[in-house]
This record gives sequence, structure tokens and C-alpha cells, in this order.
Amino acid sequence: MFRYAVPHLNDTRPGDCDPVLRRYLGDLRRKDAGMIDFYYWTTPNGHKVTLFLEESGVPYRILPIDISRGAQFGPDFLAVAPNNRIPAIVDTAPADGGPVIPIFESGAILLYLAEKTGQFLPTDLRGRTEVLTWLFWQMGGLGPMAGQNHHFSIYAPERIPYATERYVRETGRLYAVLDRRLADRTFVAGESYSIADMAIYPWIVPWHAQQQDLSAHSNLRRWFDAIGARPATKRAYALADTISTRGTLHDAEPRRILFGPPA
Repeated sequence: MFRYAVPHLNDTRPGDCDPVLRRYLGDLRRKDAGMIDFYYWTTPNGHKVTLFLEESGVPYRILPIDISRGAQFGPDFLAVAPNNRIPAIVDTAPADGGPVIPIFESGAILLYLAEKTGQFLPTDLRGRTEVLTWLFWQMGGLGPMAGQNHHFSIYAPERIPYATERYVRETGRLYAVLDRRLADRTFVAGESYSIADMAIYPWIVPWHAQQQDLSAHSNLRRWFDAIGARPATKRAYALADTISTRGTLHDAEPRRILFGPPA
């Protein structure tokens, strides 16, 4: 597996047209040796895709999108990800031999990569359905609820007890659902590691910030520790440590950019 790092886009401001991204505009027929170009930042949704890429061995290169400095609002990034959110990928060599394919939304990316590589998604009807059910459980439940938990518990400029309690409690309910699911199986969709596990794991990593207690969920704890011990998981999170940031979401300007973005 080869990784090609490119310059960080820390200096990109909303409205900038960065040359690293500009190459996709106007000519989506370009090919580049089968690389997956991965537009990434160090968030749970970003980690999902890194987990897959490190597990699968697909060649990829990282293009950091510093969301604390507004890189996600650059017009060229919007050509790849019109919802101005990371992660996103561009497949420079799709299986059909046609133009490059941009994909945004982490669940869609995981599904696309699983189908492209034939990995981490069963081909039988029942196995595939189990994986997709739990993938969408994460996309529609755990991710949004834990995300709101983070926002109101950590980043909101004023504390709103009702909102904090509501999302902490709902996050706890989802942890309990997952713990029950894992009582009689190794992974969430059975005995094989899948894109469902990859989607869920990064949202459990910040369990302490979510005001949860893993010791109260023994099945979940066992699953969490097993995935954390995987070599590909260690590589994925070590990679995150190499991505530099100039600001944090506790600083005024990154907060304004992320939580009060331009229309």
C-alpha cells in the first residue's frame, strides 16, 4: 500500500480555489494510477475511511482539509463534496473504466469501497443485509446523536441542560443497543469484521467525552478493545497524529467557521 501525502490546506480560506483540488474541475476523465484521493480531517467520520483503506491495502493519498480554517468551503472541494463536509474521495480508476468518480458521505464511501474491492461486505443476501442495517444504524443514529452530544456538552457557547441531558441519554441508549447486539457475536454483523464495525468504532473512541462508561457495557468493551488492537486501526490513528492543526474548536475563529459557516 502506498501513501502519498500532499501539502496541508491549512491556509485555504472560504472562497479559495486550491490548485491541489482544481485538477478535478473541467476534466473528470483524468486517471492517476488507480489511486484513491482521500479528502480527510481527523474526525470520527474521517477515521471510518482511513480504517477501511488501511485494512484493505487500496493505494491512496491524503489531501487534508482543515475544517477549522474553512478549507471545506473552497469551491474546488465543493466540486467533490457539495455538502462541504469531510470525508470525500475521488476514485481515479473506476471499475467501469469511465471518468473519475467523486463520492461524499462516509457511509456511501464505505459502501463504494467495499463493493469496489470485494472486501468487508458479504455477498450473500442475509449477510449483506445485516452489515448494511448496522451501517445505516450508525449513520442515522449513533453518529448524529453522539455528534450533538459533543456539541452541546463541549462546544456550545452556553450550557443548555435539556439539550445536554437529552443527547447524553440518547447516546447511552445507543451504547446499550450495541452492547446487547454484541452479546452473542464477535462483530456487529456476525463473525466477520465489516464496514459496519468501521463506521461505528470511531464514534465510540470518544466515549469519555460523550459522558459514557464502557465498563458498564462488557460486550461493547470487548469489541472496542479488539478493534483497537488491530494493526490497521493503529496505523489509521497514528496517521491522524501526523495531521497538523493550527487552531482548535475551542478557539473563536474555528468555531465561527465550523458552527456558523457562510451561506
